[in-house]
Amino acid sequence: MGNWPLLTIVTFLPLVGVVFLALIRGDDEVAKRNVRVISLITTVVTFLVSLLVWGRFDPSNPGFQMVEKSTWLGGLFNYHMGVDGISVAFVILTAFLMPFCILASWESVQNRVREYMIAFLVLETLMIGVFTALDLMLFYVFFEAGLIPMFIIIGVWGGPRRVYASFKFFLYTLLGSVLMLIAMLAMYFQAGTADIPTLLQHPFPATLQTWAFLAFFASFAVKMPMWPVHTWLPDAHVEAPTAGSVILAGILLKMGGYGFLRFSLPMFPLASEYFQPMIFTLSIVAIIYTSLVALAQEDIKKLIAYSSVAHMGYVTMGIFTLNAAGLQGAIFQMISHGFVSGALFLSVGVIYDRMHTRDISAYGGLVHRMPWYAVAFLIFTMANVGLPGTSGFVGEFLTLLGAWRTNTWVALFAATGVVLSAAYALWLLARVMNGEIEKPALRGILDLDWRERIVVVPLVLVTIFYGIYPAPVLNASEASVQALVAKTQAVLGAAAKVALVN
Repeated sequence: MGNWPLLTIVTFLPLVGVVFLALIRGDDEVAKRNVRVISLITTVVTFLVSLLVWGRFDPSNPGFQMVEKSTWLGGLFNYHMGVDGISVAFVILTAFLMPFCILASWESVQNRVREYMIAFLVLETLMIGVFTALDLMLFYVFFEAGLIPMFIIIGVWGGPRRVYASFKFFLYTLLGSVLMLIAMLAMYFQAGTADIPTLLQHPFPATLQTWAFLAFFASFAVKMPMWPVHTWLPDAHVEAPTAGSVILAGILLKMGGYGFLRFSLPMFPLASEYFQPMIFTLSIVAIIYTSLVALAQEDIKKLIAYSSVAHMGYVTMGIFTLNAAGLQGAIFQMISHGFVSGALFLSVGVIYDRMHTRDISAYGGLVHRMPWYAVAFLIFTMANVGLPGTSGFVGEFLTLLGAWRTNTWVALFAATGVVLSAAYALWLLARVMNGEIEKPALRGILDLDWRERIVVVPLVLVTIFYGIYPAPVLNASEASVQALVAKTQAVLGAAAKVALVN
């Protein structure tokens, strides 16, 4: 299989499943079952192919690997694919989460099942494409096209305010991306190419770096989302179906952080250093403010959504420390948050399917009726807090370590988020799980069934495994991160010498 175009296969394999789904006729129970089975098989096979990508990846090589390149659009742009230590883990994460999304929707989605599954499979192709694209235009197509299936998923299968939430999500993200497109065109005309590996070595003028950084920042800040452009996220999470929330928190938010790592730091190092204080300030505000807002929530999904904004604050802080510890911590935090937050939203979906409410006040004492569920929810909550021994600890610790080496005050302010996250997470856990069962409707609630255990158990194991042994992710990203830091520091050092001479 050494000569197989694995990246093309893993990217576009979900569309093969879409073709099979399109051939299914009817809307009876047999047709729905066939749609679900085909979708599950497609996502599982895609994940297995992604493991082949992981197996062929060489962690010691900081450059792009498994590169595929061919002429596209008459030679103006190229179909150029490849992965490095920064992107390969996100490909695996995307493929890993998708089968759980299909299983989570097995019974909860009963209307337009085929269209629902098609939307998710198309979305999987577009998300993987973002992490494998090595051409500006190809990246932009994948990055922007991903809005469409998510817009449809929220707008069609969401909650009562789904139309409002879907349009808010679409407009917020689209506005920032238009500015990014303008910056991409400016980069193309300045460098004469849209090839990302070539652009990574191109010395852009300081003025262009500043404006291009702000244009890319407008897109990536909304996508993460950073404070104060985060307000679309809680609405989108609350109204989205369970699997939609998993993909939003697990993958789509990570595209912003990946964009900073792929474009902002290596292509605009002077602007990255110049805007570093602004990023630190926004990150600290996000960590503290949204944690306090999470404490005031009465909706479980909304609380977890605000906690996601706070955790993304650690990511942006870690990225712009401009040192290896901070960058590796940010990457690990995004990977960990991907499956931990996805698991939390899946856990919310479990009790929502039974009670049809997400109000915290509607629950209490679930540990007595749902002990397996309570154990899983406890593990995911502790990982979300950053408890040592879980994957959540590693990323937060490394980002704080990177911040400490750059600016002690930034690290101290950011560390308050650890206390605040423990406050809202334990408050939620106590109100939902502890105490006696007082609500009559909860006395007959059932614990996890076989399908839900298939979803939850692997996520529990991954959360604990990467908390104890984070080496696979850290080793994969180390060489690429070291190369990125060395290049950035070399550019900044040269600029500092020029400034001293002048």
